[in-house]
Amino acid sequence: MSNPVITLTSDYGTSDYLVGVLKGVILRILPNATVVDINHHVVPFDVLDGALTVAAAYRYFPPRTVHLVIVDPGVGTARRPILVTADQYYFVAPDNGVLSLIYERESDVSVRHITADHYFLNPVSNTFHGRDIFAPVAAWVAKTFQIEAMGEEITDHVRFALPRPKAAGSAKKGLVLRVDSFGNLLTNFTAEDLPQSAGTDGKIKLQVGGKPVSKLAQTFAQGAAGEPVAIIGSSGFLEIAVNKGQASRALGANRGAEVVLDLG
Repeated sequence: MSNPVITLTSDYGTSDYLVGVLKGVILRILPNATVVDINHHVVPFDVLDGALTVAAAYRYFPPRTVHLVIVDPGVGTARRPILVTADQYYFVAPDNGVLSLIYERESDVSVRHITADHYFLNPVSNTFHGRDIFAPVAAWVAKTFQIEAMGEEITDHVRFALPRPKAAGSAKKGLVLRVDSFGNLLTNFTAEDLPQSAGTDGKIKLQVGGKPVSKLAQTFAQGAAGEPVAIIGSSGFLEIAVNKGQASRALGANRGAEVVLDLG
């Protein structure tokens, strides 16, 4: 039988001891676990960025993988720890909407409020629930898969809808959701939002932060040096990129910048 897989997504960064402690807690409970870092540089306290990160990655892991997601600006408050079962995967996270895209994309989802505190480390710190609640629960889930033992199902879990482009006359207005480490701008447009002509002639009429982008490319390398191009990225969203450059710098645009798609 293959080793249980647990993934880690957080806004902890990697310059402190926090991620290492999560792994230590998991390995004390489940020494044969394979622990995979997805991303520890989620924008601090940014639940939307965490939701985008885990949604882009979770389906590429083996069935029964446990995804531990800790973006938790409400640590120590009354927000609930939850265990989510969705399709073939399990998610352990705070109940703050960080799993909203999982709820949106999966049809068969159950959400449990984790109340079985005998699985927690004691004493439970008010400031490090990742260590004392989420990591041990993720390890015990991967070890036993006794989901019902973790707590009762709930239906009032926190969720939010991803911002969608809105019609504005003969255009649609959206925004930049995030900027990746290459300076690519991830927008909230998808292929379904584009006019049919964009797929045939390679042209597009975009304004990103007030600056034009007129080429729809198939690969990053299709753009000329310094030329911002639009491309349907691997996560399914329309991205703005510059071949061997940074679109964020070239366009002077960052997260939240307005993106206008001309449908005419």
